[in-house]
Amino acid sequence: VGTSIAYIVAFVDLRRRGDRWPVLRLISWLIGMVFLIYVTSGGPRVYGEVQFSSHMIEHMLLVMLVPLPMVLGAPITMLMRATKARRDGSAGVREWVLWLVHTPYLRFFAHPIVASVNFAGSLIVFYYSGIMYYALDTHIGHELMIAHFLGAGYLFAQALIGIDPGVKRPAYPLRLVMLLVTMAFHAFFGISLMSSNVLIAGDWFGNIGADWGYTAIEDQQLGGGIAWGIGEFPTLFVAIMVAVQWAKSSDREAKRIDRRENRTDDAELRAYNEMLASMAERDSKLDHRRR
Repeated sequence: VGTSIAYIVAFVDLRRRGDRWPVLRLISWLIGMVFLIYVTSGGPRVYGEVQFSSHMIEHMLLVMLVPLPMVLGAPITMLMRATKARRDGSAGVREWVLWLVHTPYLRFFAHPIVASVNFAGSLIVFYYSGIMYYALDTHIGHELMIAHFLGAGYLFAQALIGIDPGVKRPAYPLRLVMLLVTMAFHAFFGISLMSSNVLIAGDWFGNIGADWGYTAIEDQQLGGGIAWGIGEFPTLFVAIMVAVQWAKSSDREAKRIDRRENRTDDAELRAYNEMLASMAERDSKLDHRRR
């Protein structure tokens, strides 16, 4: 709630001083905050402690859905636009956030390849190493799970469709490859849960004692189907966003080239044509000498 209020205040301040800030970014950030509150305080959070399938809904929404509108809200860029840099050598919110964004630690985890491996590999480590039990049994464990997977999803989305500083993003074709490979891994993870007969966190889910009308292993297999299926819509959305950004980038590059040619009166094109003419003249002289 506090970050939403701060974002709205910054948005209003920018508009009052005549600066432009897209309303869609404000809406995106607020949608992300609403999603985050629901996932961490609503039904998925409550039932996620007693049902593996509900836990998987919480997890997938947290890592795949919530970060997308947050990233599109461009909070770091908003912070830089809305606050002034301090001139007295002291450090305020702006300075601390920018320092954090550019630390080697965060830049390492924000690297597209590292972000992709963390995004996909964390699933295996979390569910198959026994760590999940501590996220269920302790409050701090659950909060750390939320922080980690929200951060992993945010950094992955930032590498693909973000505009904030601190990330060296790959070319657009490579972004699509990253997305497809990572989502294929997610699908493999979901299928492995669907076909497994070994209960994850069996000491917890196996001892709940509630009669849901299906067994704990059947609920886990349902969770595998959720892990596989729930990622389809965010994946499609991200793919469309990458394609749109790619098209806009190409259009901006074309306009930039046009402006440069107008400033130089097509100097590069004239030089290229003169080079071709020179080569043609040289070839003509060589042919004449041979004759």
